[in-house]
Amino acid sequence: MNRNRHTPTLLVALAAAALMGVTMGSRSSFGLFVSPLNTTTGLGLVTISFAAALNHLLWGVAQPAAGLAAERFGVTRVIVVGCVSLAMVTALLPFARSATELVLVLSLLAVTGAAAGSNGILLSEVSRRVDAEHRGLAIGIVGAGGSVGQLVLGPITQGMISWAGWQAAMFALAVLALLAAPLAWAFRRGSAVVAMPSPSTTGMPVRDALASPTFWLIALGFGVCGFHVSFLISHMPGVIAACGLPPSVSGWWIAVVGLCNVVGSLAAGSMIRRGSMRTALIVLYALRAIGVGLFLALPKTEWVVLGFAGWMGLTYMATLPPTAGLVGKLFGLRHMATLLGVVMLVHQLGAFLGVWLGGVAVTVTGHYDWIWYADILLALVAVVLHLPIREAASPDDTTPKGATGAAPALASIRPVTA
Repeated sequence: MNRNRHTPTLLVALAAAALMGVTMGSRSSFGLFVSPLNTTTGLGLVTISFAAALNHLLWGVAQPAAGLAAERFGVTRVIVVGCVSLAMVTALLPFARSATELVLVLSLLAVTGAAAGSNGILLSEVSRRVDAEHRGLAIGIVGAGGSVGQLVLGPITQGMISWAGWQAAMFALAVLALLAAPLAWAFRRGSAVVAMPSPSTTGMPVRDALASPTFWLIALGFGVCGFHVSFLISHMPGVIAACGLPPSVSGWWIAVVGLCNVVGSLAAGSMIRRGSMRTALIVLYALRAIGVGLFLALPKTEWVVLGFAGWMGLTYMATLPPTAGLVGKLFGLRHMATLLGVVMLVHQLGAFLGVWLGGVAVTVTGHYDWIWYADILLALVAVVLHLPIREAASPDDTTPKGATGAAPALASIRPVTA
């Protein structure tokens, strides 16, 4: 295999992974700011939770728009504008003192973050530029980027909050977003190494995909994922504090989730190669239900909390590659950015409920038990939602002849530089 041919492919995947690391790492660290933000502003947990929930919701609403903008104006322009705007808005957050200001800033963060490095844009562009033989590895690299972002930024952000204050830590995240802007250069048109099929063979129209019950089964399942992970991102530091554990555990909790997420993503990739994306998702959601149940039953020591982080980390973003893979496989690559944007919108609807209801539950009852019960129930619902899905090749499946398995579009995962 020609090394020079596939080096640009690897660069595109690595650039997307880095952008995913910046955006997802920063979003995963927001829960660390909730308590100091509440102490500084006195707005209350419900108000801050609602503002954060609205951020998650608008991030989902912005994703289809970001996908359409990328298709019309080019991925490079959208990412550059998104990174610069994200940096500017992040730097404004320490100056928000009223509920209105907080809601406005977090809403702008959602829109700019979606443009800077949303799942729909990055995974779609990588899928379009990477041949089917190496697409699975490339998607795995991008997913791992989000995990590494959590692994690195979680403890660093907590350390900066403890050392220099939460405002300084927020300014540091703003600088990081600005430094990520040059990564958009990897997506310039000249770097593509895979010739795109003609428009007539690149998948069904958006309206036809949106009319498919299978599409909405996939989207609703991913909505459950949004409820789970966004509740954990925003409220797990509060859960840890309620357990009487030191604040440093929160930073390490995020780091352990990120580390184990890499392992989980690789395991999900192995399941995809040997079985199906549908089966992988069923197993992942079942594991989430079991993990939450065990966490509720066990004493809340540091080791139990970190063990729970490891368990949830195995499933955290591991749902993303098979979900994106199903969308691309069943509905084609031509409008994948837009379709993944719609799936992410449903994901963020679940995220809105998870973040907001988490704040409501602890304020009304003094604990998070009812949200944990909802986590278990919704995980089981997600398992049921994926049972009727049947995988079939999309019109633009370019899998090499001889590939086997129920997910040939993600088959033959091996280093792209070989």
